[in-house]
Amino acid sequence: MIAPGPRRRRYARRWIGLLAVVVVLLAGWIAGFVGYAQLIPDTIEDETTPTDAIVVLTGGRGRLDAGVDLLTRKLGDRLFVSGVYRGVDVKTLLGVVQHMPVALENRIGIGDATNTYGNAAETAAWVREYGVRSIRLVTASYHMPRSLLEFHHAMPGVAVIPHPVFSENFKQSEWWAWPGTAALIAREYTKFLLAYVRQLIAGLDPQAGPSS
Repeated sequence: MIAPGPRRRRYARRWIGLLAVVVVLLAGWIAGFVGYAQLIPDTIEDETTPTDAIVVLTGGRGRLDAGVDLLTRKLGDRLFVSGVYRGVDVKTLLGVVQHMPVALENRIGIGDATNTYGNAAETAAWVREYGVRSIRLVTASYHMPRSLLEFHHAMPGVAVIPHPVFSENFKQSEWWAWPGTAALIAREYTKFLLAYVRQLIAGLDPQAGPSS
């Protein structure tokens, strides 16, 4: 029979060890979170280089307008809008952004992905269909690091120029002082980590599926 004293000490060591692991993981997450916040672009570094296509990930204000504007400025030969609900056609999209250039209609494609993994997957299929070798990726600034991670993994041979769209509600310069912005970055960082781990697993197991 184990004496109460030694048994309590053994349990205490286990709990201390578990607590130490939690503290290390939390410290690593916090350090990575702060580093991740620095990856979020605060400017458009390249606004003029033409690409074969422009890809817009829907889900926030200003993205579709930016994509159509880039197309009309001839910074891409085609436009692919990823993440549109089924049944939405190109004319509806053009109506939303209050542009009706008929000549552009045949140069716009749409997809219906429901997450960033799906955005990258359906864009990769579209890229292969049209022989696209370079794209300008339009999405929200806070969404850009995770989008680049997914897009580089899905189409490693395609050059990707990031074209972030900035929201007035996203207080990037002092994100730590704004709980809503900090929470949004934390969610994006966590999803970024999950996507990274999924890609590592997929590299070991080709049958591994996507995370949500």
